[in-house]
Amino acid sequence: MARPRLSASDPPPAEARRSWFTPRKRVRTKRSELAGQASAQAARETAEPVFPAPGDPKAAAFFDLDNTVMQGAAIFHLGRGLYKRKFFRKRELAKFAWQQAYFRLAGAENAGHMADARDSALSIVAGHRAAELMEIGEEIYDEYMAGRIWPGTRALAQAHLDAGQRVWLVTAAPVETATIIARRLGLTGALGTVAESVGGVYTGRLVGEPLHGPAKAAAVQALAEAEDLDLERCAAYSDSANDIPLLSLVGYPYAINPDRRLRAHAREMGWRLRDYRTGRKAVRVGVPAAAGAGAVAGGAVAALAIQRRRR
Repeated sequence: MARPRLSASDPPPAEARRSWFTPRKRVRTKRSELAGQASAQAARETAEPVFPAPGDPKAAAFFDLDNTVMQGAAIFHLGRGLYKRKFFRKRELAKFAWQQAYFRLAGAENAGHMADARDSALSIVAGHRAAELMEIGEEIYDEYMAGRIWPGTRALAQAHLDAGQRVWLVTAAPVETATIIARRLGLTGALGTVAESVGGVYTGRLVGEPLHGPAKAAAVQALAEAEDLDLERCAAYSDSANDIPLLSLVGYPYAINPDRRLRAHAREMGWRLRDYRTGRKAVRVGVPAAAGAGAVAGGAVAALAIQRRRR
């Protein structure tokens, strides 16, 4: 019997459908598999190496403190605690409060005004015992600082520790304050500004200059040499363009909660960015009405002065 002739509108028989469409389906499947394999291969080739690398004794991490590890400035919170304990006289506070107001309004660090502020701060703590300020610093950490640690940055630091790497804070804040914070967070140690003391009593002079800007990079470089670290395998984290010298020193620079200048520089250089602030709005440390100018002055005083040189 003759097979009926099909019109153009009639559907093809099952055997014809199989013979017409199965090869095309197989081609599409093959192409999908190839696309998936190529994508996976590209992902493997472009993926970053495991970081931080575990078991690397020459790798370490360096974290700025203010607005990187902790919300706000450590010296401000420390100053609040010192003022609360009536550590400063009103006359001294008034002078330093004016200098701090100038810095906030001018938005620049004039060398002459910075020197005046430094000298005022050091004159305030001159004659006080370093042990007294260390004890107060422990209390103030619990009162004002412990609840202001950024969880995201804390997790980054812990990742380095879990990988067996050493982690240091690097800050212009007093070395005593930085050491307290590092110890409470389980970090390796801290680099900070050092104020001279003789017999455990502050002399009113700094040892060198505040650990700020290029001084941080110099300190980290010296520490790396002493600890036999390879800076190309190290990481650094900061929020401030002032720390570009430090960030440029290491192989893994991170901009954390960056200010505008650092954000632009990081993007230009291809550095990694992390921002833990709500709405990417910079944290500004205001002055509570109850604290007034004294808190500002106290914080700034602590920043430059609560440090010592053991002799």
